Amino acid sequence: MFIIMRALGELATSYPVSGSFSAYANEFIGPLAGYLTGWTYWFMWVVTCMAEITAVGVYVKFWIPNMPQWIPALAALVIMTCVNLIAVKAYGEFEFWFALIKVVTIIIMIGLGLLMIIFGIGNGGKPIGISNLWSHGGFLPKGLWGPMLSIVMVMFAYLGTELIGVTAGEAKNPEKTIPAAVNKVFWRILVFYVGALFVIMCLYPWNSLGTIGSPFVLTFNKLGISAAAGIINFVVLTAALSSCNSGIFSTGRMLYNLSLQGSAPKVFSKLNKSHVPVTGIVISAFFLLIGVVLNYLVPGKVFTYVTSVATFGAIWVWGIVLVAQIKFRKRLNPEEVKKLHFPVFGYPYLNWITLAFLAFVVIMMFFNKDTLVAIIVAPIWFAILIVCYYVFGINKAKSTKSVFSSEIIGK
Repeated sequence: MFIIMRALGELATSYPVSGSFSAYANEFIGPLAGYLTGWTYWFMWVVTCMAEITAVGVYVKFWIPNMPQWIPALAALVIMTCVNLIAVKAYGEFEFWFALIKVVTIIIMIGLGLLMIIFGIGNGGKPIGISNLWSHGGFLPKGLWGPMLSIVMVMFAYLGTELIGVTAGEAKNPEKTIPAAVNKVFWRILVFYVGALFVIMCLYPWNSLGTIGSPFVLTFNKLGISAAAGIINFVVLTAALSSCNSGIFSTGRMLYNLSLQGSAPKVFSKLNKSHVPVTGIVISAFFLLIGVVLNYLVPGKVFTYVTSVATFGAIWVWGIVLVAQIKFRKRLNPEEVKKLHFPVFGYPYLNWITLAFLAFVVIMMFFNKDTLVAIIVAPIWFAILIVCYYVFGINKAKSTKSVFSSEIIGK
């Protein structure tokens, strides 16, 4: 993910445009690639938001068990859509507080967990240590197959990292803010993903996880915090709302960019007085109602299905970013390369290694019946797009203005 983000950072600092992936694919790979990438990214976030409003429905049922799952899902959709229609500042304000809640909770959990591991606080003064990492059958007790199968759902957790590229067109100083944001991704992954999992795996045996409840709740409970379950449920609720907020933000911008390229109706390129692509946001929210319907029809299976499909869309976009950066670099002479504000390191070898890893993730989708749905949906989706591309003459459409010189929205 860090290599993908560095490749995106090189492109975004050179060409800070809204809806960046589609624009870069269109410019450096070809119009069809830009068209497919833009619509696939839009589709990916629509599906992701379906997963997140599904999660909201599940979390609210923790407090109100008798409430139908689709009602809080619909409420979340309406609220987050209204937030995004106000202004970019409203989106940013909500995202700041949502992120702060997540960050503070995880840091507290890591800190308390380390106290339990080292000093035995909450465990009768007996340090827990780190032996759970290799006890109960050894490290990787069932071999590599389990982690390999889980990689698809793991990759879903990284979906949204590329949002830095989407916001590039609305950043005040992209040459400084984008490199800073990209470089922090590495450390955030280490602390919030690897760090939190390290603590959890040290505190609890691997073969008890999934049967003893949330490890976050258990950690707080051990320290006598009786309201731990409610607190953690509130945190994951805000996390789901945060992802939904980002998804609605992204879909509107992507439709805006596709419209500038001539790959979507011109109505999507119109901005309101607050420089918000209202039409794109409203249409995206309308399609998200499908997620509400799915919560009504198949509340038990909807999350796994939509996350698998969203992961495939993310892998396509990440792969396009890597290929577009390779194509972009090939256009430059040695002097121009030296002038790049944020050059990716390890070019082009790390690009190809990362592309091979993404291909491996797709292959693993074939081995799980729940993730196999993505492999079925993906070719159907691309076939529909390609047919529309030629039947509706989008292949002959020309943008009325360059996406690299168009109005920067949100300013």
